[in-house]
Amino acid sequence: MKTRIGIIGTGGVGGFFGGLLADYYFQSDEVEIIFIVKSQTEKIIKKNGLKLTTPEFEKVIFPTLVSSNPDEIGALDYVICTTKSYHLEESLLPLKICITPDTIIIPVLNGVDSKDKIEKWFPENEVLFGCVYLVSRQIEPGVILKSGNMHSFHFGSSTAPIEKLTKLESIFKKAKIECYYASKIQTTIWQKYLFISSIASLTCYLDKSIGEIFESKEWTKMLTDLLNEVHSVAIANQIEVAENSVEITLQQMKTLPYESTSSMHSDFQKGNLTEYKSLTEYVTLLGQKLKVKTPTFDLILSNFKTRI
Repeated sequence: MKTRIGIIGTGGVGGFFGGLLADYYFQSDEVEIIFIVKSQTEKIIKKNGLKLTTPEFEKVIFPTLVSSNPDEIGALDYVICTTKSYHLEESLLPLKICITPDTIIIPVLNGVDSKDKIEKWFPENEVLFGCVYLVSRQIEPGVILKSGNMHSFHFGSSTAPIEKLTKLESIFKKAKIECYYASKIQTTIWQKYLFISSIASLTCYLDKSIGEIFESKEWTKMLTDLLNEVHSVAIANQIEVAENSVEITLQQMKTLPYESTSSMHSDFQKGNLTEYKSLTEYVTLLGQKLKVKTPTFDLILSNFKTRI
């Protein structure tokens, strides 16, 4: 029997990782990759395929199944959620008939609160912690552009059956995807959150790219302050993050292309909904709860609330 993996969303994350999986397992007898998308995107991918452009290659992939119809999608063994946090509920709940008690759900959204939300909707299911490192964006429906050479997929759980976790890891690795099952996944999640919450908040606040931020001593200090604030909140929340996490994250950011920015910044520029509640406000609220001061996040959050 085939292992059926549903990818919710074909943006920068779902389109890239899902595209690599769909390409490798095309017409496989062992694994089936199903893209779960909006009806408009469904029509585009069915007609034109999913185009991936990276520094290493460019290819067009025609997935075996692209659908917005739960009856057509059918029962799934794994569901990987790659939507923006503000679309999570509306994209996942319609799939109730596809999610059996044995289905494992893996959110790889920006933020650290997705697992808690999903567990409230699907209390019988195993919901993993997950995150990705990737600079990739959807240029238009069905067209994905990846920048830089950084891409990896991380997940983990202390309760899910180990054989299902190692099986998923193997499926990814066979498709030449850097994939890591982490025993201390919350450390990995918060290390990523340190990165994304700080850079997303600051690129939106300044309306600048990552390269532009590092050209200014003032803006670089502001970025460092944000990183230190998230780090302090994580420590107070009893997350095992390394003492030098701030320095490591700054070095990672400096390796990104000059024009790189955050997906939240792109949403701000387009006037779309944004993930500021998960990436900015969450830090301030958790800081208040844990009695950790977050003055730089507080400043940026106040600014966001005047612009939204």
